[in-house]
Amino acid sequence: MREVVLGTAGHVDHGKTSLVKALTGIDTDRLKEEKNRGITIVLGFAYLDLPCGHRMGIVDVPGHERFVKNMVAGATGIDLVAFIVAADEGIMPQTREHFEICKLLGIKRGLVVITKKDMVEPDWLDLVTEEVGEFFSESFLADAPILTVSSTTGEGIAEVRAVLDTLVKESDFSEAFGPFRLPVDRVFSMKGFGVVVTGTAISGRIRVGDDVTFYPRMVTGKIRGIQVHGQDLEEGEAGHRTAINIQGLDLDEVKRGDMLANSGCLQPAYMLDADFMYLAGNKKPLKNRTRVRVHLGTAEIMGRIVLLEDEELAPGTETNIQLLLENPVGVWPGDRYVVRSYSPIFTIGGGVIHNGSPSKRRRFKEINKEIFDTYHNGTPEDKILLNLRERGLDGLTLDEIGIRAGLFGKRLEKILKPLVSSQKILVIDSDQKRMMEPSIYNEICTKVNEILSAFHEQNPLKQGIPKEELRSRLYKGLDPKLFQYLQKDLIKRNIIVRDEATIRLASHRVAMKDDVKTLKHEMLNLYRGAVLSPPTVKEVFTRFDRHPQKLLREVLDLLVRDEELVKVNEDLFFHTGALDTLQSDLVSFLQKEKEIDAPRFKQLTGLTRKFFIPLLEYFDKEKVTIRLGDKRILRDHRS
Repeated sequence: MREVVLGTAGHVDHGKTSLVKALTGIDTDRLKEEKNRGITIVLGFAYLDLPCGHRMGIVDVPGHERFVKNMVAGATGIDLVAFIVAADEGIMPQTREHFEICKLLGIKRGLVVITKKDMVEPDWLDLVTEEVGEFFSESFLADAPILTVSSTTGEGIAEVRAVLDTLVKESDFSEAFGPFRLPVDRVFSMKGFGVVVTGTAISGRIRVGDDVTFYPRMVTGKIRGIQVHGQDLEEGEAGHRTAINIQGLDLDEVKRGDMLANSGCLQPAYMLDADFMYLAGNKKPLKNRTRVRVHLGTAEIMGRIVLLEDEELAPGTETNIQLLLENPVGVWPGDRYVVRSYSPIFTIGGGVIHNGSPSKRRRFKEINKEIFDTYHNGTPEDKILLNLRERGLDGLTLDEIGIRAGLFGKRLEKILKPLVSSQKILVIDSDQKRMMEPSIYNEICTKVNEILSAFHEQNPLKQGIPKEELRSRLYKGLDPKLFQYLQKDLIKRNIIVRDEATIRLASHRVAMKDDVKTLKHEMLNLYRGAVLSPPTVKEVFTRFDRHPQKLLREVLDLLVRDEELVKVNEDLFFHTGALDTLQSDLVSFLQKEKEIDAPRFKQLTGLTRKFFIPLLEYFDKEKVTIRLGDKRILRDHRS
């Protein structure tokens, strides 16, 4: 059953930890320094078994301004907030900052607890209660219960427990969608067990024995054990305050701020597309590329805010931005983040991540508004197609689509299936499940047609363009699998024809002018008359020097393609009839004599070394003969 997590929030020394202890009997201040100073420095954890039968996890966060980053880390993944205000002080600076952080993180429900009621007079308590009600009046806590308690005497604690019971009974226990993700807030080593990480799971499920990855470090390990509130479990799920024992890692390979998740479900990136709300309480406009502290999950990362539509942003304004981070992070669409100023440090805004691996955006471009409108209002199908268009020729694998569109598992496959069957998406590599948007693919097809048409016009005697030359002319570094898919598709549609190593348009026919026809006839007669002592290519160029060498080479290739000449090597071509006769004589000789060496072949043909050595090598290459030492035999007589 999914566990509901309660987080505390409020100013330093307003009694958050004391309230948790009064509710649960657990002292969440575990550090010696915390006990000496009387304040919470790091996150504390407890649990409360409620009358309704549910166990509630509790995250106690620091209130001191120096430890607000720890507060943000603890608030990530909580379902309910207990907002604490001390009766003797009322609304204070961290009350306001914690409240802004809760709003930025999208927390929707909770209660307000006024502590230390035993330290003030009833009239003063009434004034503080009225002040607190006004402070929260236009927020998600506007209708929340406001309870007054004394953690010292226990007065009001039962009422708090009853309200929490009601809030939990009214909670939605549906499973948080997505891959298993747990922002790591503690890392330590236990003798006999190895590395242990803790955090509040924010989505998905994981089991003992599963492989996991720590993002953005990309180190992997296997889950050896799972504990929730000290109880060993076979499975962990969203909402649980979880400790996970990892096999195969050293302590220094994992840090607080990492995201533990299913392998292959996130992609480290330095750039994020996001909404950004610049809080109304800020005193001056925010300039483009301001350096800030970005809090994502339990991580704090330095970065800059790129305003896509503004030169500067007025307080109380929301806009579309790109976050440029100084260190990579692995996020999921829909994740919330908080931004604090570089110096002096205070919370200035935050928002929602829309894409954890976007293209670099150019400012003040109309297309940016269309992209963010798709993020806000588009269907999952729209978001998939947007990401495929942006990725262009590289396309996206199944996993990459899920990472960018915020889809996972069976839900992703269910959405993709009709898109593929209707060919709104093309699967260009079935092994890697790589896909492409059809308009991008059609651009490649058009370019193939343009390249081949130009090639045929410039080389009318050539049958086609070499395959690799076509690939390089299309796009530098074009994926071989995409090129293979392209060939098969265009052949199937009778747009191109592939002849061994060349490709041509299906409509292409070799066209010769009368003077070229005459040249072809003269060259063929030259080789026919030469029998087994043909001219070299250089001698042919000299003989027909009235023609360009490029044309002469094309006519030679045409004669080979028409099977009137045979190319023995780069310099020697033989008339097909003469070579066929020689091959027949050679086979007859070997059938009778069983073997032949170079001198006997010279005697058989009457040729000089210039010709008989290339011919012997040619018959080896054509698998007529096989060489054994300095002799040759028929290949089918090797035994």
